[in-house]
Amino acid sequence: MVPVPLVAAGAAAGAAYLNARFSLAHDLLFFRISGGTLFNLFRAKRADRINFFYVLEEYALDKATAGKPLILFEGKSYTYAETYDTALRYGAWFRERHGVREGDIVALDYQNSDTFVFLWFALWSIGAKPAFINYNLQGAALTHCLRASTAKLAIVDPRVADGVTEDVRAELPNMNFLVFTPDVEAEAQSQEPVRYPDAVRSESEYINMAILIYTSGTTGMPKPAIVSWAKVRMAATMSAMGTASGPNDIMYTCMPLYHSAAACLAFCSALYIGATASIGRKFSTKTFWKEVRETKATVIQYVGETCRYLTVAPPEIDPVTGENLDKKHCVRVAMGNGLRPDVWDKFKDRFGIDTIFEFYAATEGAAGLWNRSRNSFGKGVIGRFGLLSGALSGIRSTLVRVDDETELPLRDPKTGLCQRVKPGEPGEFIVRLPAEDIRQAFQGYFGNQSATNSKIMRDVFKKGDAWFRSGDVMKWDSDGRIYFSDRIGDTFRWKSENVSTAEVSQALGLHPAVQEANVYGVELPNHDGRAGCVAIVLDAAEANPQLMTNLAQHAKEKLPRYAVPLFLRLLKEVGAQITGTNKQQKHVLRQQSVDPAKVEGDNLFWLKDGSYVPFGPKDWAALQQGAVKL
Repeated sequence: MVPVPLVAAGAAAGAAYLNARFSLAHDLLFFRISGGTLFNLFRAKRADRINFFYVLEEYALDKATAGKPLILFEGKSYTYAETYDTALRYGAWFRERHGVREGDIVALDYQNSDTFVFLWFALWSIGAKPAFINYNLQGAALTHCLRASTAKLAIVDPRVADGVTEDVRAELPNMNFLVFTPDVEAEAQSQEPVRYPDAVRSESEYINMAILIYTSGTTGMPKPAIVSWAKVRMAATMSAMGTASGPNDIMYTCMPLYHSAAACLAFCSALYIGATASIGRKFSTKTFWKEVRETKATVIQYVGETCRYLTVAPPEIDPVTGENLDKKHCVRVAMGNGLRPDVWDKFKDRFGIDTIFEFYAATEGAAGLWNRSRNSFGKGVIGRFGLLSGALSGIRSTLVRVDDETELPLRDPKTGLCQRVKPGEPGEFIVRLPAEDIRQAFQGYFGNQSATNSKIMRDVFKKGDAWFRSGDVMKWDSDGRIYFSDRIGDTFRWKSENVSTAEVSQALGLHPAVQEANVYGVELPNHDGRAGCVAIVLDAAEANPQLMTNLAQHAKEKLPRYAVPLFLRLLKEVGAQITGTNKQQKHVLRQQSVDPAKVEGDNLFWLKDGSYVPFGPKDWAALQQGAVKL
């Protein structure tokens, strides 16, 4: 007879092998997230409790959780019961003082704060819908977003009220702008809390709008995306289960609440599981870890280049003991999107982060991907599937070849249909939509049917089918791992080859002197295509010739010849060209090109004789005259 311990050891080894071979743990996570979301949606719809306000109410009225902290913000703490009470007071104030009714849209132009959350849930408590406005916007962009919301009332944070100029007000004569000063806040707080009947919060479908959240607007005006109740619940479920979080966890985010990442994937996730949300007003490398330590956060959120900026920032030293505080925290998992492969291990190792939960999603997107990773096998992966979940996902989503000239999915000249790529090949990520009722999976952009239609493809693999275009190029390998390649429009052609800006940035980021690399293609006089340029931040006092030569050699070793950047623009500090969610912007950099008169005093270099050497007005003139051929 075989001893029991040997049988157990053999079974454990066998289970470990099967899990590694077929990624069964990722299958389990996939079905838990998908199944959990569907079950909760079904239960909420049957009870007419689709509105997420009811999640707050349930915890606030339960004696076991009513006194538990829900919000931590700048040294203040608010329990579930206190948050619920304030939401009811503000909701009554909205309804009785300002005539807001169910279905109305109210714009919130607000920085991260406890008040942001109170106003948001107050609107949900009376069946109204918030439109989250990027508080950094001014002028025409702000006017556009407010007008697109169709709101008649805008609540403005006193900290950003200067942005609501007389010109903005004049462009929107039918909108009431109310700056939420301490006096106005006191008025709302003094309102008696009213829990209005369920009828005012009734929702016929889980695909109805919960929030309006705007796209980043990096290449044009921001568009208001309809975020449905289903998407709020999916995001909350995905984050909670993906980070294996429970009621005792504290989730920290200083990403902007006007974006779906912080609002849905962080705050709503903490609320969904009865945990605590620690909120920072805005991102700063000087306050990030301080707030994480002070609130004893166990889960942190990042977006875009957040982890890069944290990794290149100088360490914080205890002024009394001289101790390095990098690993003095309670964080067990970091969740977010945009953690690049060249930063992945540096970030984990420096700050002692055990688990990364990287996900891929878009505010208006029709599907999401995720990757929970504790080792290097998942480094840089934005989505990962096991045997079963991969098969199911392959039915609903896929990658298709893209036409290099039109930047549209490539169609077979004989059939007119699109072509799936092979494993390892780049292709645009697309998601199947119900052809007869697209709104069930993709609610589109509010009041902008043409923009909505631009994201939908018909007759993709058969006559009459419908698919959502993500606009993102990815690679899907034979192990079920999905890698982000580039954003369509960012990829450029040089010497008849496609150059992925993301892949070049990653390669350059591996150089020890590079703190940040933002790669883009620039049009040059008398040249076809776009030449590679990198806006770069170096960890050096000056760009000395030896470093420039070493950097050029590094690029040549790591990249194909056609992908090596021909130009280098030296930036003075990290984060010079980013969105409010720490995502790199390329639009302005592309427009400025490498014209020394347009680069705002930044030093330019170009690749010559095996090194990056200064590039000035005379060199630019030579390019314009056709005297130089690259």
